[in-house]
Amino acid sequence: MQTEWTHQTVLLNEAVQALSINPDGHYVDATFGRGGHSRAVLERLSPRGRLTVFDKDPQAIAEAQALAAADARVALRHEGFRALGALGAGSVDGVLMDLGVSSPQLDDPSRGFSFRHEGPLDMRMDTTRGQSVAEWLETVPVSTLAEIIRDYGEERFAAPIAKAIDRRRQERGAFRTTRELAEVVAGAVKTREPGKDPATRTFQALRIFINAELEELQAALEASLTVLKAGGRLVVISFHSLEDRMVKQFMARHSRTVVDRRAPFAEPAPTLLCDVQRLMPSEAEVQGNPRARSAVMRMATRSAVGVSA
Repeated sequence: MQTEWTHQTVLLNEAVQALSINPDGHYVDATFGRGGHSRAVLERLSPRGRLTVFDKDPQAIAEAQALAAADARVALRHEGFRALGALGAGSVDGVLMDLGVSSPQLDDPSRGFSFRHEGPLDMRMDTTRGQSVAEWLETVPVSTLAEIIRDYGEERFAAPIAKAIDRRRQERGAFRTTRELAEVVAGAVKTREPGKDPATRTFQALRIFINAELEELQAALEASLTVLKAGGRLVVISFHSLEDRMVKQFMARHSRTVVDRRAPFAEPAPTLLCDVQRLMPSEAEVQGNPRARSAVMRMATRSAVGVSA
C-alpha cells in the first residue's frame, strides 16, 4: 500500500490575496506542487477565469492532471517554470512562484531529497530526465564539487566535505544512498549550529545544482516581466537565502529609477515593477507548520511601461 505524503501549503491565504485576483483573469501557479495555491485561486475565479500550472515533478503532474480533468479552467504544463515566457506577452494577470521542495518530496525516501531517510541518492525534481545526484557524483572533479557546495549551500566546510566525498568514492566506489552521503558529510563537518544536521547545507547545494534551480528562477523572473499585464501581480515565496536574495535584487533592480550618468538631463529609465512588499509567516503559522519558519514572500506589481497589449 502506497503512503500518502501530505503537504501543508505555506502562506496560502496571504499569497492568493497578494495576487489581487480578477475573477475573469488568467493566473499562473508556476510550481503546482500538491495544488494548495491552485485550488485557492480557482475558488476565486469565475467560469471565464483561467489558471495555468507548471511543474516538473511527475507525482505533482499526476495530481494536476486530475484537477485539470475536473476543471476546464486549468491548463497544465509538464515543464519547469523557466518556460513561463511561452504564454505570450501581456497575457497573464498574476504569477505565483512557491519555491523549494514540497513536503511529499522531502518525506518520501524514494525521492532521495532528505538526509533523514535512507533512500536512493536521486534529488531530481523530474525523475524522467537528467542525472541523479548519485550519477553526477561519480565523475565530478573535487574542485567543482567544493565550489558547488560552497556557493549553493553556503557551506564553510565545502573543501573538506568535497575531499571526504572523493576519498570515499575512491575507496568504496559510487554513492548509492542518502545515508551513505550524509555520514561522509557529517564526518567532515567539525562544528554545526545547534539543532541543524551537518548534511543540511550539502544536500541543499546538490539539490539546487542538479535541478538548476537558480537558473530556472532567474529565467522565470525575467519572463514574468513579459507575460504580466499592466497591473499584474508577481508573488514569490522563497525558503532559503540564495533564492530570496535573487528575488529581492530582481524586484529592487526593476523598481528603481535609473538615471544614465552619461546623459544626466535625459529622462530616467522607466521602472517595470512597483508596489514592492515583503511578508513573513505569522508566529501561529510557524507553530502549526515548522517548515514555514524560513519562508519569505515578496510581491510586486507590473508597471504599465513596456507592456505588450
